[in-house]
Amino acid sequence: MTRILVAGLINIETTLAIDHFPIDYSPARYPFWGIRSTVSGVGFNIAKALTTLGDPVDFLSLIGRDAAEVLARAELAQARIDATNVLSQLAATPQSVILYDPQGRRAIHVDLKDAQEQIYPAEIFAESLSKTDWAALCNINFTRPLLAKAKAAGIPIATDVHAIADIADDYNRDYLTHATILFQSHERLPCPPEEWARRLWQQYGTPIAVIGLGDAGALLAVKADNFIERIPAVYTRPVVNTIGAGDALFSAFLHSYANTRDPYTAIQQALVFASYKIGATGAAEGFLDAAALAEWRAKTQR
Repeated sequence: MTRILVAGLINIETTLAIDHFPIDYSPARYPFWGIRSTVSGVGFNIAKALTTLGDPVDFLSLIGRDAAEVLARAELAQARIDATNVLSQLAATPQSVILYDPQGRRAIHVDLKDAQEQIYPAEIFAESLSKTDWAALCNINFTRPLLAKAKAAGIPIATDVHAIADIADDYNRDYLTHATILFQSHERLPCPPEEWARRLWQQYGTPIAVIGLGDAGALLAVKADNFIERIPAVYTRPVVNTIGAGDALFSAFLHSYANTRDPYTAIQQALVFASYKIGATGAAEGFLDAAALAEWRAKTQR
C-alpha cells in the first residue's frame, strides 16, 4: 500500500436530528437518541478512512489542551491512527454542530477556535514528508506553509477546497496552485461543473479534478486525456446523513489512485465508498475496508 501523509483538522462534532429545514422555533425539543458527539474533522475523517482502507498514514494535526483532547486521543487510538504528530498546542479543540433532516440534508456550523492562527512545526512535517508517497493537505491555515515544501520534495499533493465559488479565491489559491488531485463541491460554483474544470486547466493546469455533485454523483476531469465527464452516483443503502460524503469520496479516490494511477477506476470506487458512508450518522463513521469496498463495487456493477 502507498504511504500517505494527512495534515488537517480534528474537531468534536455534535450532530442534531431535526424534522425539517427550515427549523420551526420551539423553546425546547426532546429528540431522543437524536444528539451525538463524536470525534471528526476533515483531517481525522480522511486519516480514518485511509487507515480503514489499509493505507499506512502519517497524521499531522493540532488539538487543544482541554477535556476534548482526551476524547480525541482515545478515538485516534481506537481508529489505529498514530497520534505522535497530533500536537496539543491550541487553546481549545475545535468543535462543530451539524443539523440533519430525514432526507440526509445537513447544515454545518464549525468553530475553529484558534486553529487558523497556528503554524504546524516545519521540522515534524519534513520528517514525515521524507517517508511518504502522497501528501493530503487539507485547506486549513496550519497546512498552508507545507504546500511548497511538499512540492519542492517532489511529493504529489491532494486537497479539497470544498464549496468554492471563485477561481481566484484568495483563501484557496495556494491549494489550487499546488494540487495534483483537486476536489471541490458543485454547490457554489459560478458556472457549470464542466466549464469550471476547463477554467482549472487553463489557470492552474490541474492534472486531476473531481467535482462532487451530491446525489447526482461526481464530475471527473483528467487533463492529460482531455477527459471531462459526469459519473453517476450508485446506491448501496439508505441515506442517513450526508455529512462527510465529500471527505469519503476524496479518501477513497486518493486510496485507489495512489495505488493504481487509474483515475477512472478510482472515481468508481470512490462513489461506492461515499454512498455506503452516508448510511451512517457521523462524518467519521460508515467507512468500508478494502475487501468490503470490492464486494460493494461488484454488487453495484451487476
